[in-house]
Amino acid sequence: MKEQYGIPPKIPRTMSTQHPDNVHTPFFTENIELTGEDEVKEAYYVYSHLGCTEQMWDCEGKEVDNYVVKKLLSRYGDYFKDRHLGCDLFLTLRVPNPEIERTEAKILLETLGSIPRSYDVAHHFYGDTLAPIFEVILPMTTSFASIDNIYQYYCDFVIGQQHKRLGGRDLTIADWIGSFHPDKIRVIPLFEDKDGILGADTILRRYFQDKELDYQRVFFARSDPAVNYGQIGAVLLNKIGLWRLHLLSEESGIPIYPIIGAGTAPFRGNLRPDTVRRVADEYAGAYTFTIQSAFKYDAHLDEAVSAIRYLEEREIAPARDIDDTIAVSLIERYAAGYQKQIQGLAPLINRVASYIPSRRKRKLHVGLFGYSRNMGAVSLPRAITVTAALYSIGIPPEILGLNVLTEKDRDFVMDNYRYITDDLADACRFLNPDSTYLPADVKKILPDWVDLDPHPEHMALSGQIEKAVTACQIDSVQDMIIRAGAIRKFLG
Repeated sequence: MKEQYGIPPKIPRTMSTQHPDNVHTPFFTENIELTGEDEVKEAYYVYSHLGCTEQMWDCEGKEVDNYVVKKLLSRYGDYFKDRHLGCDLFLTLRVPNPEIERTEAKILLETLGSIPRSYDVAHHFYGDTLAPIFEVILPMTTSFASIDNIYQYYCDFVIGQQHKRLGGRDLTIADWIGSFHPDKIRVIPLFEDKDGILGADTILRRYFQDKELDYQRVFFARSDPAVNYGQIGAVLLNKIGLWRLHLLSEESGIPIYPIIGAGTAPFRGNLRPDTVRRVADEYAGAYTFTIQSAFKYDAHLDEAVSAIRYLEEREIAPARDIDDTIAVSLIERYAAGYQKQIQGLAPLINRVASYIPSRRKRKLHVGLFGYSRNMGAVSLPRAITVTAALYSIGIPPEILGLNVLTEKDRDFVMDNYRYITDDLADACRFLNPDSTYLPADVKKILPDWVDLDPHPEHMALSGQIEKAVTACQIDSVQDMIIRAGAIRKFLG
């Protein structure tokens, strides 16, 4: 890819995403739920006003707009004339995983097929051969083949089709409608579960074998692991993944640039304008952080801009060593306790979830939240909704499972999760210690971890929400949820 583009690669350090964790809607729309057209405006806004260098464009779970490059360059031509899309600024497609999302599998092919068309638009606009889109993100990556299939399909079929002859004649598709570019794309695997994160280095080692790569980006989810394995489990998994990628990069000689998918809620990463320094330090080795909707729209603009500038300009510290044998054992025991507690809360979570307002026009994927067979299985919404539901009733999910940790476990966690007490303190500002749903074992040990100082207005609202939901008094529930979210400066 370096040879194709002719310049050293610039790796973005902030990636704006379309995660709907915000309370407030942005000024550039009158819609409560952002539409596809609103998201085109959003992409321009995050580049031009916030200073993000990358926008993730979600092609799963909604109607896909494959003309985003054309719309950006035609509507905001004066801005992009001096800021090259694909060189100075980046648009990265998140595509459906056909192995998991069978009903959207062919959207993957449509999306990959749109990349050469976007190239043609940019070529006409800029007059050069730099591709505006050359990377795609594959969610729920579980194997080498899942990444390689996308890479090979693009090379063999999207690009390869131009050499096919029509009707047995000498005329090729390229002769007929023009050549196809870029010749190759980069695939960024997004690892979202324990096995994926722990196996990321093995998967990538195989992926590297038959390719000449000058670098590789890798995406670790932060929210879904928290829902599945609890707060501490998610953080330790990310740290193991970062350390193993560091070792793989040294072994292979291929620079690896990890992305951490952090949200604003402590449970989902605690990345806010006022925490960027400590989050960057916590996830040493991470190159890029996601900037999700609450960061963009629930914080003051000046603070968001300053924080993004810091993330873009900071020095990247190397990943820290972690004893993964001890960490994995701890994660498994802690996750079992966490899962038992969230399983007990699942019916309440699902009731509250129905009142959580939507912020994007999209289908939210509802998956099976699996436990060991002797515990059965419960169905939960996506991470943002789970987080919003639990915070709304005054039970920050960060505290679940803490009671199963031994003193030795706690020492290990404190050594390897540097800012756990800060994260717990941030979360417990929105605790309702009087909630009838707060697990007694957790309530008992919380003072050993953090000084409790709940926000009085949020505590009162969470009590009212719990009472209203329990009594099925639904008239004012959503309004109270929004008011509570405004206090927190995030929805979920």
